[in-house]
Amino acid sequence: MGSFDRAGASPARLSALAVFLVVVVGGGLLIGLLNTPGAWYSGLVKPSFNPPAFVFGPVWTALYVAIAVAGWRIWRVAPKSGAMWLWGVQLLLNWLWSPAFFGLEMPALGLVVILPLLVAILAFIVVARRIDRPAAWLFVPYAAWVGFATVLNASIVALN
Repeated sequence: MGSFDRAGASPARLSALAVFLVVVVGGGLLIGLLNTPGAWYSGLVKPSFNPPAFVFGPVWTALYVAIAVAGWRIWRVAPKSGAMWLWGVQLLLNWLWSPAFFGLEMPALGLVVILPLLVAILAFIVVARRIDRPAAWLFVPYAAWVGFATVLNASIVALN
């Protein structure tokens, strides 16, 4: 299961992919624009491994594309599966993190959101692997980045 055959390129399936991309990438970008770091974040003590600000936009855009494609791949073969449910849970948690951390200026609340986010991402990889291996692999860089972001978030909480 999960191979991208000729049927995978039908107009209806490509339209569904476009919807996934618009919702995930558009939603992520909108939430990012509405919850910018600002002066408050600049004033926080950050660990030495904090990446420069210009890294976050391109990384998150690429990750949101991967998240959308993975969700679409699972949706087209198992729309009512546990993997699809986990995909929705991780997306909701992902979208809650920026408002919690930046919008409310509460790094500790961000940590409360990002920990279950990381668990949901890892669970998605495990469950999706049985349904569509490429969808699971699309989440591996996302898991690595959110793992790093979790350590960064925890460090900011500890330093401030």
